[in-house]
Amino acid sequence: MKRRLALAAGAAAMLTLGGCGLKPLYSGGGSGAVASALGQVEVAPIEGKAGWLVTNALRDRLGAVPAGQTARYRLEIKLDDEITGLAIRRDDSVARERRTLRARYQLVELDRNGVVLDATAGSDAGIDVVGSDYATIAAESTALERLSERVADQILMRLAVYLGRTPTAP
Repeated sequence: MKRRLALAAGAAAMLTLGGCGLKPLYSGGGSGAVASALGQVEVAPIEGKAGWLVTNALRDRLGAVPAGQTARYRLEIKLDDEITGLAIRRDDSVARERRTLRARYQLVELDRNGVVLDATAGSDAGIDVVGSDYATIAAESTALERLSERVADQILMRLAVYLGRTPTAP
């Protein structure tokens, strides 16, 4: 009896969700419309170490524009990387820092030379400041690497959602 009830509840849930208009973002896998559109995005160079990290993370996720084809979109990104001291010890030294990485990005459609998406992404991380300068610098660098990955993921998801909703997506 419990099994039949569970099956009936599962079937009812499937019927309910089927009518809500949801569709998988990456339907079709690597050859689907969204994946193909993401493959047509080139990433413009970004200044600084954070820029290099974000650029590489995005290029890894987007893939290269297929040989013999020109990009349909260009992704232009401006980064703001900031470290702020939070906790102060009795001797006025900083005990904790927060590293913040913010990105303002624009997706430019190259055929029209117009911005089709203008958005922001960002993340922050806490860093313990210890007695060793080397350890603190290593922690700041590791935080930047993680933040770059998070920001790249946020940008990629926003691009995928936009390109999935755009009727002209290939």
